[in-house]
Amino acid sequence: MGRGFESSKVWSARGRGFSMGLVAHAGHTVHLTGQVAWDNTETIIGPGDVAAQTAACFDNIQAMLDEVGGELRDLVSVTTWFVERNHLPAIQQVRARYLAFDNPPVSTSVMVAGLGHQDFMVELTAIAVVPDSRFRAPPDTP
Repeated sequence: MGRGFESSKVWSARGRGFSMGLVAHAGHTVHLTGQVAWDNTETIIGPGDVAAQTAACFDNIQAMLDEVGGELRDLVSVTTWFVERNHLPAIQQVRARYLAFDNPPVSTSVMVAGLGHQDFMVELTAIAVVPDSRFRAPPDTP
């Protein structure tokens, strides 16, 4: 969790659903591997549907944060990797739904030639700071 801010000396986020800067409060920093539109059996969710894939990425991020007592509002940074420029508006609409709270995370979007699987259309890499009051140590990996 953090507090977003802007500077009059650079361009403005102007309500675009991200913060220009964010100061994280005390807590546990959680770095997540890039999340893609796979379910827990590695079946692709929403083949050919970038909005469905973006939602699946956010659902996976939430599931990972749940493991340590985190919430989406604890995100401090999200990097969006996408393969087609015309997909960006749909990605941003889904993002706005999932991150509709005060002090959204900082954001970077990067168009790439491809992702780890030919059917992936988007991937999200996230960093969160989970407050001490909610943090739970992650379970042991089987």
